[in-house]
Amino acid sequence: MSGPIVVINPNSNQAVTDGLDQALAGFRLTGGPAIECVTLTEGPFGIESQRDVDGVALPLGRMVEARTDASVFIIACYSDPGIDLCRSLSRIPVLGIQESGVLTAMTRADRFGVIAIADASIPRHIRYLRRMGVEGRLAGERALNISVDDSARNDGTFARLVEVGTRLRDDDGAGVLILGCAGMARHRAPLERELSIPVIDPTQAATAMALGLSLSQQTD
Repeated sequence: MSGPIVVINPNSNQAVTDGLDQALAGFRLTGGPAIECVTLTEGPFGIESQRDVDGVALPLGRMVEARTDASVFIIACYSDPGIDLCRSLSRIPVLGIQESGVLTAMTRADRFGVIAIADASIPRHIRYLRRMGVEGRLAGERALNISVDDSARNDGTFARLVEVGTRLRDDDGAGVLILGCAGMARHRAPLERELSIPVIDPTQAATAMALGLSLSQQTD
């Protein structure tokens, strides 16, 4: 069997990692690769600024270099921090959840909306969409204006997700929504039921891609 899919939470908040682990339970297939969720203890408590994004690149690179047993890496932060560095340091595939989430969303609807953690994140996300060449498919991006920790723990987060998601659907014309933070993972299914449009958890999207990559390696 090939090595594990290693899902890296680049912040040091264990509650976010635990939420990822729960959200990926259904992806652990009998006979399939292990899925290991790990915390970058050197990272900030929440990645909420450009400084946070840039600051985790080197420790992420060190972790990727050290885990030569992995079959695929997933960087589980919506800003895809350090992705170019990590890809340059390892021959093992490295997936970012923003890239994976956007690619998945475009298979579900013509225009997608993104629910961000904070207004300050939106320009950074849009720069990445421009780099991908898919900015024209963005219906809109709106922010919850809460912390990463709140997204993982606060019971009031869901009501705010419904409010912002409704505006993206009704006012901006989004046919599918992407959760723009790994800490929102536990809200995907109930939000999809509430809004009656597809909701993409980007870490799940990346893991689905990682499974395809890992399983294809087993048949080569």
